[in-house]
Amino acid sequence: MFDWIGNPSAWVGLLTLTVLEIVLGIDNIIFISILSNKLPAAQQDLGRRLGLGAALVSRVLLLLTIGWVARLTEPVFMLPFADVPKETAEISWRDLILIGGGLFLIYKAVKEIHEKLEGEEDGGHSELNRATLGAIIGQIMVIDVVFSLDSVITAVGMVKEVSIMIIAVIIAIVIMMFAAGAIARFVEKHPTVKVLALSFLVLIGVNLVAEGSGQHMEKAYTYFAMAFAIGVEMLNLRLRKKGKPVQLHEPHMPP
Repeated sequence: MFDWIGNPSAWVGLLTLTVLEIVLGIDNIIFISILSNKLPAAQQDLGRRLGLGAALVSRVLLLLTIGWVARLTEPVFMLPFADVPKETAEISWRDLILIGGGLFLIYKAVKEIHEKLEGEEDGGHSELNRATLGAIIGQIMVIDVVFSLDSVITAVGMVKEVSIMIIAVIIAIVIMMFAAGAIARFVEKHPTVKVLALSFLVLIGVNLVAEGSGQHMEKAYTYFAMAFAIGVEMLNLRLRKKGKPVQLHEPHMPP
């Protein structure tokens, strides 16, 4: 099982896959961070740990059933449209999971944005403030399945050893566990960053729906757009922090 330990290329594969798993897990961290912040303060860290723990379990289970995961890419039916290309008309269970997960992610993100904008006017007595730990973990587990499926399919395409995949996933999740708390506190502290993060989730949801519909979209473009938007927002935060109050009246000039 660990015959690859003496193989330098296997270690390179492990490092590369670990980094990729962390990058692919950014959207998962954002989703978990935003949802966990709706819990009482005493339960937020627990919610994040349980959410990432659920992600770890789901990914390892999927890796241990690679044969079943591979069969998920086989077509189960075809769309009855004559002018649709074959690769688009063929719908697999993977496609259905990605489309369903993408629509769920879009719905949750748009709902969160609406609550963020409209909830301020009702004194904060919104449905989000009454979230329970069980409800939050349930929502995290639903989207974890979608993110895990995408992550596992990527891992299978990169390396052949299941043990390498599992170790890479474990390392990535442990690193994300340490980063999740800081990310969650930063997002909650800055409302504009939270809206930006929710917009990212809408974008990722659209990507999932497109991917499930047979329209391949390079993730590099999505992550570059996200990185660029984050860079601009960091500059805005720095400028707001250093900015001076705007002078609303004409300075007094001596006669």
